[in-house]
Amino acid sequence: MSIPQSFIQELLARVDVVEVIGRHVQLKKSGANYMGLCPFHGEKSPSFSVSPAKQFYHCFGCGKNGNAIGFLMEHAGMPFVEAVQELAQGSGLQVPDERASPAERARAAEQRRQQATLTDVLEQAAQAWQQRLRETVRAVAYFKGRGVSGQVAKRYGLGYAPEGWHGLASVFAEYDNPLLIEAGLVLVNEDDGRRYDRFRDRVMFPIRNVRGECIGFGGRVLGDDKPKYLNSPETPVFHKGRELYGLYEARTDMRAMGYALVTEGYMDVIALAQHGFANTVATLGTACTPEHVHKLFRFTDSVVFSFDGDNAGRRAARKALEAALPYAGDTRSVKFLFLPPEHDPDSFIRQHGSEGFAREVATAMPLSRFLIESAGQDCDLGTPEGRAHMLANARDLWAALPEGTLKRQILGELAQQGQLPAAELVGLWAAHGSHSRPGGQAGHIGGAATIAPRGRAGVRTSWRTRHLPAQPPLTPQSALRIDHATRLLLSHMQFLEDLTHEDLTLLREQAAPHGPLVLWLEARLHDHGPQAWAVLREALAGHDCQRLAERLMTGSHAQTEGEEAELRRELRDLLNRMLAEAIGLEQSQLIASAAHDPQALERYRQLEKRRLALLTPRRPAT
Repeated sequence: MSIPQSFIQELLARVDVVEVIGRHVQLKKSGANYMGLCPFHGEKSPSFSVSPAKQFYHCFGCGKNGNAIGFLMEHAGMPFVEAVQELAQGSGLQVPDERASPAERARAAEQRRQQATLTDVLEQAAQAWQQRLRETVRAVAYFKGRGVSGQVAKRYGLGYAPEGWHGLASVFAEYDNPLLIEAGLVLVNEDDGRRYDRFRDRVMFPIRNVRGECIGFGGRVLGDDKPKYLNSPETPVFHKGRELYGLYEARTDMRAMGYALVTEGYMDVIALAQHGFANTVATLGTACTPEHVHKLFRFTDSVVFSFDGDNAGRRAARKALEAALPYAGDTRSVKFLFLPPEHDPDSFIRQHGSEGFAREVATAMPLSRFLIESAGQDCDLGTPEGRAHMLANARDLWAALPEGTLKRQILGELAQQGQLPAAELVGLWAAHGSHSRPGGQAGHIGGAATIAPRGRAGVRTSWRTRHLPAQPPLTPQSALRIDHATRLLLSHMQFLEDLTHEDLTLLREQAAPHGPLVLWLEARLHDHGPQAWAVLREALAGHDCQRLAERLMTGSHAQTEGEEAELRRELRDLLNRMLAEAIGLEQSQLIASAAHDPQALERYRQLEKRRLALLTPRRPAT
């Protein structure tokens, strides 16, 4: 979605930043401005200032500042487009989309209307079940028996779905409304077509998105019936692999406490919040996904995963490790907390208290150690065979890490465990990648630096460059970079005109379908000049790259809004990191060849200067 800058300016002129922030922060008049406790860091004296004249906020404690859109993005974790739509809806404005056709705009408006209607229906059920909880002694006794206070029950909107097949018929006047089925509240018997409630005789846990809207439920039986826990099905507003229980309630505490705590169960979240760990969230009966990790890092730079100490907990932790690796880095912390096998977080904190659990969090295992431990599982490191097995297990895990100091540090640890020099280990992994692909092409870790650029006329000329480093491996982080670089070029074709020959060669030589799509864009620009995505989409119909282009330009990550100068800098940063990643791999090969090539170390030093220059942030021109 491409929102015109003129609309953004009109929207910011209409909204009142004091009113927007005042819904989330208690503000008091202080001179010409308003003051309150900063929602982005813990403090006892107000240092958070909101200026109605400037329509701007600024915290003198942590330095956070911005306008109404920026506040919703920072505080509620909304993407740019969602924040704009939220403010526009409250101002009676329709968000325009420069790229969309009238039919696409109509479909988008209908989808937003449908989603708003579904969340309204779900919220109505949530409120009815909250009231039922207060009236049901057995359900209240269950929560009291688990140590849950009324305050925590209210914070999380806990409720009770009563016994009987049609409890919601007393909540919704039209029990046969199709929206109840679409929201996952009502089921239809396939044999006789009769409707009945999905959730019956269960304590209820409303699931909210980052905007606080109810999007689904988890329900737990009070007796011994099966299944013990029942979740809402996938709906237009609820996707288990993307959502985290308790995120809306925990987002402020994550910032205040400095980390997010991830568990596996609803009652883990409730019990930990009851004992002072209100920064806790839970996955929804599914393994931790990269989308979960990405969402958490929008609120904090530190994540602690808490798992049971049994085999199932270890397997869940391994899944979380794989999901977190592409997002780990030099400035982010990921740790793993393993409780004794007989405990989950709920039972542990009730037995050992807040201080006991805090000690466990303080001694949680860093990602680096868990990676090495996972690679060495069932390997006898006292034998060459065991060490070789461990290094083989570690190869793909290490490759998933983004380039940086952490990745190099872990390489050193793995090399030490495997009793090999680090440079030799990288060389072996590179050779493995090269031999594992047909024709000896560059593999997962690295390979020959053979570049064959193609001109606009489509003529390929063989060229072995001594200046462009080897193409980087397609790690998850690499895939995200090439995806977003291509997305920016699809959104702003004119950016191609700014790229150097080195940039274009790097992009052209990406594996299909990315490389061919860049070549197609170049030819299109040459023949027609810059075109909007709506035009490009029609032109791509039936093309081999159509599926890739449509994937990049649709979905939750397809936002490339902002000032053009800022987007150009974003593209430049992506390309610099891609080039630096390739240089790092070539350096590893040079180290491996230094023993028999006297010029290798000098070439390494030259490349290091180039790599560091690429990674040095440039100040925007003023």
